[in-house]
Amino acid sequence: MARYTGPVTKKSRAFGQSLTGYDKSFEKKKYPPGQHGASKKRKQRSDYALQLLEKQKAKYTYGVLERQFRGIFHDAHKKGGVTGENLLQYLEARLDNTVFRLGISRTRKGARQLVSHCHVTVNDRVVNIPSFRLHPGDVIAVRGRSQSLEHIEHQVAQKTDVRKFPWLEWNSDKMEGKFLQYPSRDQIPEVINEQLIVELYSK
Repeated sequence: MARYTGPVTKKSRAFGQSLTGYDKSFEKKKYPPGQHGASKKRKQRSDYALQLLEKQKAKYTYGVLERQFRGIFHDAHKKGGVTGENLLQYLEARLDNTVFRLGISRTRKGARQLVSHCHVTVNDRVVNIPSFRLHPGDVIAVRGRSQSLEHIEHQVAQKTDVRKFPWLEWNSDKMEGKFLQYPSRDQIPEVINEQLIVELYSK
C-alpha cells in the first residue's frame, strides 16, 4: 500500500500548520525546516508555487499520494457543481479518514492501520482498503472480535464528542458510526484553499 512514511512534523513546519492535529514537536518549532530555520529570508512565492503548496498540503493532510489524488480530483470534476468542494467531500468520505473522525483512532495514520488489519467493517462486511469511499447511509463499525483490543477500547473511551462532525453519527454501545451525508465546505475543519488546487489542475 503506497503511502508517505517520512517525517510528518517536518512537513507540518514546511506548510506552517500541523497536519495531524496537536503536535508537540511542531509547537516547539513553528518555523520552516532547514539549517537557518526562521532566520532565513524567504522569497515571495509565485502563483504556481502557492497552488502547488496547497495541493501538497491536502495530500499530506489526508495521506494520499499524487496518482490517487489526481484520480479523486478527476471524479470531483466529473460530478458537477463546485469541484473544490467535491474534492474535499471525497477526501472526507475515505474510510480511513472517517475512522479518524469518529474517534476510533487518534490519527489518520493509525486509522489506516486499523482498516488495513481488518478491524473495521462497512455495512457488516470487513473492508481493508483505507481509500474505500463511503456513501450516505453506510455504517462503519469496529469488528466484533476487535472491540476488546486495548488500543481501541482506550481510544473510544476517551474520544471527544463526534457531534462536532455533523455528517457523522456515533453509537458508543455498538461501537459503530454512520456516514449520514457528504459534509458541506463550512463543516470541514481543514485549513485548505481548494480553489488553488482547482486552478493548478486546470492549467
